[in-house]
Amino acid sequence: MRPCQASCMQLPAQPYEERLTVPRSWWLISFLIGVSCALILLPFGVLPMLGGLVGGTAVAAVVASSYGSVRIRVVGGFLVAGEAKVPVTALGRAEVLDPEEARAWRTYKADTRAFMLLRAYIPTALRVEVTDPEDPTPYLYLSTRHPQALREALEAARTAAASGAA
Repeated sequence: MRPCQASCMQLPAQPYEERLTVPRSWWLISFLIGVSCALILLPFGVLPMLGGLVGGTAVAAVVASSYGSVRIRVVGGFLVAGEAKVPVTALGRAEVLDPEEARAWRTYKADTRAFMLLRAYIPTALRVEVTDPEDPTPYLYLSTRHPQALREALEAARTAAASGAA
């Protein structure tokens, strides 16, 4: 008998995980910010100019990567989106939003009470109703590159949670 057979449990595979990363063009913009910092420091000499190039690029890259480090996961009966962690049993219908409809839900259709994980560089989204009567949040708006896959993962997790509770 292998040692892991008795003590290790098989964990279910994560049905969905996505990291919302910034577009590649943002890295070019980070470098261009470094170049502009270098040009500002050019009158002070070569060494400050190089420091401005490296420092400006580094600061811009850190800001871009931290903004793009948000993850959306469906794991362990929960939807984890950024700082929100919602049990799938408290979620209702999920609606896939095409770019035009996503723009509408970001602007004039938006509810101020909604939780919005919004990334303007991602055109598609998923809107998920919150069915918990004690939660004032009417829905979750989640920018995602794969809204259909996220919806299917939520449905699978909700089905698994319902069959586990029965």
